[in-house]
Amino acid sequence: MPRRVKLVLALVLLAGAVVAAFTLPVPTPAELRTWAAGAGAVTALVFLAAYSVLTVAPVPRTVFNLAAGLLLGDALGIVVAITATAISGALGFGLARWVGRDLVSRHLERKVVRAVDERLADGGVLAVASLRLIPLVPFAPLGYCCGILSVRFRPYLAGTVLGSVPGTIAVVVLGDALTGSTPPALLVCYGAFAIAGAVGLARIARGTACVGRTKQPATLDPVREEIVRAEPGQHMRRVSEE
Repeated sequence: MPRRVKLVLALVLLAGAVVAAFTLPVPTPAELRTWAAGAGAVTALVFLAAYSVLTVAPVPRTVFNLAAGLLLGDALGIVVAITATAISGALGFGLARWVGRDLVSRHLERKVVRAVDERLADGGVLAVASLRLIPLVPFAPLGYCCGILSVRFRPYLAGTVLGSVPGTIAVVVLGDALTGSTPPALLVCYGAFAIAGAVGLARIARGTACVGRTKQPATLDPVREEIVRAEPGQHMRRVSEE
């Protein structure tokens, strides 16, 4: 596909996602419960499909996680929510890579863009999981960023699932789906997840710095160092023989 066509398509999709995020009404858990009641036995499948597709746009996942526990119970709700999270993350990643990768590749020589690209790509599963643990990092936009950068799909998907599991479980189990309030225990969990994510990012930054230092060229290779250390002894033996 020509680059110009991809650019237009990317702009249209981005504009559509932004419009959808700000104009589409986000259903309340009670409304989702009423809607799902009419689905009967296939409620879990219908909910899985809706969750997976709607959250590809930058729509908050919290309401869907709340509704998962309300509609399906804790155990099945967690399974469906995690599965939908993986599908949604994969769809956002693939869409961004298909449309936007070529558009960003020519800008990877810029220092800031290259630094972000290297951190995410080298960090792999840990980098993505750490970012997913931080509640303030939006789900869909992070998937877009990973898709257009050099992050590989498998580490991205594994990091997305691992990093999303704690928050999803906390919301499904601890969230008050009927009143829409945020229990103190959930706030404590959010804080703990954010700290864990920050620690993971700090480890990645420190590891990258260490790798950068080890890549500095050595002044002497081991063979030359042995020769240099041997030369003084050889010189002394020549003097004694004379």
